[in-house]
Amino acid sequence: MQQPAASNHASANILQLFNWNNYIAPETVQHFEAVCDCHVEQDYFSDNEEMLAKLAAGASGYDLIVPTGNAMDTLIRQGVLVPLDKTLLPNLKNIHPAYLKTQFDPDNKYSVPYAYTLTLLGFNTGKIRELDLPTDTWALIFEPEYLKKIKGRVTVLDSPRELMAAALLYLGYAANDQDEAHWNQAKELIIRAKPYWAAFSNTSYIREIAIGDLWVVHGYSNDLFQAALDAKKTGRPFTIDYAIPKQGAVMSLDSMVLHKSGKHPDLAHQFINFMLDGKNSAELTNLIGSGNPNTAAKPYIRPELVHNTVIFPDDGTLSRLAMITDLNHQQRRVLSRIWTEIKLR
Repeated sequence: MQQPAASNHASANILQLFNWNNYIAPETVQHFEAVCDCHVEQDYFSDNEEMLAKLAAGASGYDLIVPTGNAMDTLIRQGVLVPLDKTLLPNLKNIHPAYLKTQFDPDNKYSVPYAYTLTLLGFNTGKIRELDLPTDTWALIFEPEYLKKIKGRVTVLDSPRELMAAALLYLGYAANDQDEAHWNQAKELIIRAKPYWAAFSNTSYIREIAIGDLWVVHGYSNDLFQAALDAKKTGRPFTIDYAIPKQGAVMSLDSMVLHKSGKHPDLAHQFINFMLDGKNSAELTNLIGSGNPNTAAKPYIRPELVHNTVIFPDDGTLSRLAMITDLNHQQRRVLSRIWTEIKLR
């Protein structure tokens, strides 16, 4: 297990950051180090469960972590986060109110929004037009009448919460519906569609849709932004686009939090306030196409991204997005059983 590098200087100005892979622009880190006369050491995770497992196994010394909302529920319940000193965060005013006062931290006692992703439908525009398929509905990945046209050319996320949320939304329920009867309906919908899917995939779909092997994917907005860019850069004879289904979609809001094992809370506050500066926040969106909750970032973001409703959703779009909430132990067991049934069928 990789853990933060130990420092020989207990008082050294080293910020230990535990973050997602490729989730901060290198020039942003360099700029912060120059401004604060410090060094940033990063450790990475690719999934919230992996991050929680590392912490549970004893990884410590992290000043800042960037968890998603449902993982935040767990961290707050475990009592491992340090309350923020908002007097040290004057740039907090730059965050759009829609991303504050979340269900997992209603008073933003512990968390400051960093960036977000949406879970969407990505598609090869040429093939979609050729096959006359709709892109504004989850029916595209669940209904055999559409799937028979793209059999073996479609993937869904290998994530029980994400896939169940899409199925629940398509059935007319809320993404966070916790009625077991509704979960079973979603399970049957998924099992009916499964023979048409090429795979459950969290990573390989990015390359596969970019080179034309896949035509439709259930995936994350950051990944689909990258796939569209890759297809364009390599001169593919098609374009990749993505859309939010009319039934709604999942938004994953990642936030900056202070862990109680961190040694430099003052430096961590400096970093948060630095990332709340519009220009610094914009660098991440320009790099990976992440959704941006920072209104002061807009002047520094490339125009084509500012006008992208996935990166800056309008009020109508925001009303159709839901953040996945945490489950209790019993619900986790039920979902685990359902997921096993899905995989084995």
